[in-house]
Amino acid sequence: MTNLEDKKRIVVKIGSSSLTSRNGEISYRKLVHLVDEIAKIKDDGHELILVSSGAVSAGYRKLGFIERPTNLSEKQAAASIGQCLLMEAYSERFGSHGYVASQILITKSDFSDQKRYMNARNTIQVLLERGVVPIVNENDTITIKQLKFGDNDTLSAKVAGLVEADQLVILTDIDGLYDDNPELNPQAKLLEVVHDITPEIEAAAGDANSAIGTGGMCSKIEAVKISLAAGIETFIGDANKPNILFDVVSHEAKGTYFKPDAEQEDLDVKQHWIAFNSGPSGEVIIDEGARVAITKEQNHLLPQGVHEVNGTFHRGDVVTIRHVNGEVIGRGLINYSAEQLRKIKRLKANDIPKHIKITKLEAIRQHDFVSTEITTP
Repeated sequence: MTNLEDKKRIVVKIGSSSLTSRNGEISYRKLVHLVDEIAKIKDDGHELILVSSGAVSAGYRKLGFIERPTNLSEKQAAASIGQCLLMEAYSERFGSHGYVASQILITKSDFSDQKRYMNARNTIQVLLERGVVPIVNENDTITIKQLKFGDNDTLSAKVAGLVEADQLVILTDIDGLYDDNPELNPQAKLLEVVHDITPEIEAAAGDANSAIGTGGMCSKIEAVKISLAAGIETFIGDANKPNILFDVVSHEAKGTYFKPDAEQEDLDVKQHWIAFNSGPSGEVIIDEGARVAITKEQNHLLPQGVHEVNGTFHRGDVVTIRHVNGEVIGRGLINYSAEQLRKIKRLKANDIPKHIKITKLEAIRQHDFVSTEITTP
């Protein structure tokens, strides 16, 4: 049994290719193998959140299709059937181990709203405290393209940030990240540990997509950038390996471990939301002094440093912060509406009460600012 101080909160992402048979249907043999792997980790005292693909694959045959549909409405119809079948299979198998599984269906808009974002976090927290295995998936039945996360790799990284996970495990159908395409180059080497996502690493990821899933290695690297920004160690490896999750947790698995910078300041839940889930409502242009203050000196952004205000936003919205030379500095949670900020931009603190009623002196507090190095992974 794991010591209490060694207990980890782990997000496990399982892709469609790791759950399906050769003909594209859900393979219950694979599902049983993965649930049994998760149960072992649960038995050892760790908390698990599962991000699972496979709803369309589980349901399309029930609609009478021979092959996986490509039409949006047909895929959504298949997902509506498949989600039930998938959860039934998960619930039954987890139940055989004495664990309860729950379903959480979300959309990108749930994450873009801070209140709904925190509600999702609180719900998952209660489930974990009660020993339940939350199973998260995008609400494919109703989600339109503009509101999609893109793929479950991205979703899993954002869920990991939401719950402040200790580890993100992305299980797929290959061993991990290689320095070249192993299918074309037999001399390609597996990268066992990666500390920085360099242009060379991105080039090594290529652009290959699975014929079944929606996310190739490129999408997994983009997900890794998000999780590393939150200080979350991430692993990519083969879902079919025996004892894969136990070995991942004990750092003995064959695959690629992505290690966050030990010296970086990890994002908390609020900062992670600002960086990766909020949609900026407007833009604040700042001068050089303000840029230095907020990025170098770790000070707040004051109205005096605001050069221009673009767009319409309200107090509490997230805005893009841009230098007068056009460079994007980052994002921040604004303490004034666009209308208010236009009235007080470039004013010193003593002059502001002459124009508006002050609620907070700072336009953006330092803790509510996230630099562009993180917001554009």
